[in-house]
Amino acid sequence: MNEVKIYTDTIKLNQFLKWSRAVSSGAEANALIRSGLVKVNGLIATQRGKKLKRGDRVTIDDEEYILK
Repeated sequence: MNEVKIYTDTIKLNQFLKWSRAVSSGAEANALIRSGLVKVNGLIATQRGKKLKRGDRVTIDDEEYILK
């Protein structure tokens, strides 16, 4: 599990994927989300603008990120 510190109350899912370095670009983040490969708190997330907050868990394949 990777812990990723955010400095705002919320962050959009596509921005978080870039911030956490799970992807290298915004286009890559959007494509990954559209493909249905990203889960937020165990549920498939297809909205790139989905707001995340501290404590949320993002999973891509077997890699898990928790927002701190």
